[in-house]
Amino acid sequence: MNYSTLKKSVALSLVSLMAVVAVKAQDATTTTAKVFGGSGQYNTWTIGANLGAPSLMDITGGPNNGFQHWTPTLGYGVSIRDQVAHSFGIEFEYNGGQVKGTSTQVNPDGFIYSISSVGNHYTSFSTNYNQFALSGVVNVATIDYLRRKNAINFYMNAGLGVIYYTPTAIGETSDPKYKPSNTTFKSSQTVLPVGLGVKFKIDDQLAWNIGYNENFIDGSSFTGVNSYPVRSHYSYAYAGIEYTLGPKSKPNLEWVNPVAMMYDELYDEALRQEVAALRGRVTNVENAVSALKKDSDGDGVSDQFDKCPNTPAGTVVDGSGCKINFPPPIDTSLFMRKGAMGAAAPVMVAPYTNIQFEFDSSVLRTSSYPVLDATSADLRSSGSKVELDGYASSEGTAAHNMTLSKDRATSVKTYLVNSGVDAKKIKIKAYGETHPIADNSTEEGRVLNRRVQFKK
Repeated sequence: MNYSTLKKSVALSLVSLMAVVAVKAQDATTTTAKVFGGSGQYNTWTIGANLGAPSLMDITGGPNNGFQHWTPTLGYGVSIRDQVAHSFGIEFEYNGGQVKGTSTQVNPDGFIYSISSVGNHYTSFSTNYNQFALSGVVNVATIDYLRRKNAINFYMNAGLGVIYYTPTAIGETSDPKYKPSNTTFKSSQTVLPVGLGVKFKIDDQLAWNIGYNENFIDGSSFTGVNSYPVRSHYSYAYAGIEYTLGPKSKPNLEWVNPVAMMYDELYDEALRQEVAALRGRVTNVENAVSALKKDSDGDGVSDQFDKCPNTPAGTVVDGSGCKINFPPPIDTSLFMRKGAMGAAAPVMVAPYTNIQFEFDSSVLRTSSYPVLDATSADLRSSGSKVELDGYASSEGTAAHNMTLSKDRATSVKTYLVNSGVDAKKIKIKAYGETHPIADNSTEEGRVLNRRVQFKK
C-alpha cells in the first residue's frame, strides 16, 4: 500500500469513528455527584482521534536542518486517557504520518541544494513515521461562561516515547560534477513530545480539541541527512474529537466544577428541609425555656412554680412565691420561763436547731422564728458562714421531694437574709428524701424528716 492510499484509508477511518461517536454522544440525565463522593461516581476513561499537519518547522524557531520550505502533508493520531483528577490525566497516544520539505538555498552554480554529505547535495526529503508515547495532561485553566459548568479547558502535555521513521533524502542530479544520491533507511529513537491545546465541551461524553505538539528526537537523521550535533525535531498541529467511556448516568471527571457542586449541595432541597426542621426544633426548645423562665409578677419565682401569682412588686416571698409574714424584730437570744417552783428562770434558745415544716409545704412555722432569730444573731455577731440542708419525707416522687427540700432551704435563707445576715455567707443544698433521721414508715418519723438542718 503506497502512502497516498494509506492516507485516504486513515482519513476515512477517522471520519467514520467521529460519526459513530457523534451518534452515540446523545444527551443523558446524569446522577448528581457529591464533592467528597469519590472517583467511582465519575467516568474517567476517554478515547480520542485527531487529524493534523506535521511539519519540520516549529513555533519556537529551532534548527530546521537546512530544509526551510515546508510541504503540507497529513498526520493522524489516536489516544486513550485515564482522568486521574479534574486537573490531571495520564494519556497513551499514537501518531503517524509523513513530513516533507525542500531547500530554498541556491549554490553559485544556480542549483538548489541543502546539506553536503560525502560530496552529495540534497534538495528535498520525505519521512514516514510512527510514534508511541505516554504523557501527562494538565488542565491549566477553564472557562464556564457564567453557567457554573466548565465548557472550555486549556491544557498542557508532556511525555516520553519512541518514534519509528523511514526518511528518504533526495539528492541533486542536475550538476554532472555531483553524484546523484537518494538516501533511504529505517531508524527508531527516543522522542519527547511537549504541547498545549484547548478543548471544547459538547456534553459530558463528547468534546472537540485543537492542539499543537513539538516532538524532540534523540537523534540527528530524521530528514535522512545526518545533521549532528543538531538534534532532529518536528511539530504537529491537529484537531480532533474525544469520547468518554462509561454509563451516561455518570458525569465526566474532566468537566467537574467543584465550586458549583459545593454550591448545589448547600442548596439541596433535602438538606434545606433538614435545616428547616432543625430550626423548628431549636425554636420549640427556646420557647419552652422562655416559658420556664417566665416570672409575670417579678418575685423571683417562675410562673410554673409560683403558688401565689400576682404578688405586689417588692414583696418578700418564699420558695413557692408566697409572701413571708415576718414578726416584729425582737431580741430572742434569751427567753424566760417559769421553773418548777414557779420562779422565773432564764432559758437559752439554742440556735442552729432543725427547722421543721408541714406536709408538702415550704412555708416557715411561726414556732421556728425564735430559733431563726437566735441563729441570725449568732451569724451576724460572729461573721460565720452556714450551709442550709433541705430534706423531705418519703411521700411523693423523688423529683418532687428534691424540689420541695430546695424550697424549704430557700425559705430559711430568705428569713435570715431579711433579718440582716449577709447572703454571701449562706449556702443551700437540697437532698430530697435522702438521709432520713427517722423512720419514714411512721407519721412521727416523717414529721422529723421534713426539716432544714444547719451546718456551720
